[in-house]
Amino acid sequence: MSFDFDPIYLIWLSVAISAGLVVEAIYLLCFSTVSYRSQINRRLMLSKEGADGENVLMALRRERGLTSGGNFRLNLVGLNRLILQSGITIGFARLVVIIATTSVVAFVAPVLFRGSLLEGALAALLSATALPYLVLRMLRRRRQKKFSAQFPDALDTIVRSLRAGHPVPVAISMVGREMPDPIGSEFGMVADEITYGADLETAMRNLYSRIGSDDLPLFVTAVGIQQSTGGNLGEILENLSGVIRQRFKMRRKIRALAAEGRASAMILSALPIGLFIVVQVVTPEFYAAVWHEHLTKVLLGSGAGWMLIGNLIMLKMVNFKI
Repeated sequence: MSFDFDPIYLIWLSVAISAGLVVEAIYLLCFSTVSYRSQINRRLMLSKEGADGENVLMALRRERGLTSGGNFRLNLVGLNRLILQSGITIGFARLVVIIATTSVVAFVAPVLFRGSLLEGALAALLSATALPYLVLRMLRRRRQKKFSAQFPDALDTIVRSLRAGHPVPVAISMVGREMPDPIGSEFGMVADEITYGADLETAMRNLYSRIGSDDLPLFVTAVGIQQSTGGNLGEILENLSGVIRQRFKMRRKIRALAAEGRASAMILSALPIGLFIVVQVVTPEFYAAVWHEHLTKVLLGSGAGWMLIGNLIMLKMVNFKI
């Protein structure tokens, strides 16, 4: 079977790439003079707009689905914590509007193209429940990984500040000024909470509630013990930074060793789908005689279910928690 390639598509692709590069060049020229200091994290961006520290703190809380006082806005604590730890800054009202719009589109599409109200209702239900939950979990996992990668550097910054003679709140505020998101805004919120009346241990526990990282309890406990009993906090945090770096290195090493299993899972998952597409393109009549049979749909659904179970088993085999 021969395939004809029209060179006009290559020309249009080149034009599209050139247009994208032009837009990027214009953006860099127009915004290159913006201060990096004000763009380093979300908290400093809001501070540049002229608001005082208390208003910035309340704005950051409202963006993350909290009340101005830092409490959960929803009675569903698990859902509110998931929204908070995902790091989205669009606000709860906009999130509801996006979910509602997606659900309406998911309901209308099957009704228009397939004429099935049942399929539209199922699609709308999945778009309003499962899809936002999976997206929020993905965003939370990605944010926690980024926070964990930044955390040892933040601890080193705190250690250097403590050895220079600064108190703990000043050392924490330095992290909020010098480091990008997510850790910059989070430690900046800790510094603001301490400034406006919260004690250090409460502010640290609020930090853990907003992030949920596995490395934070060690830091919160170390700071709490030092505040109550005293001790060399700089040396404790330096040792903690070394431990977290070793854990991070071990995670990367295990991920590299498990790369073969992940590649096998992706290949085994993509192979049936790829073969099905190839058969449909090369010989469309191969499945044409049985495509509308009920048994065909049952067999395809069963095959997809077994493949999903196999993928979940392989995922458990190559994922290790340290």
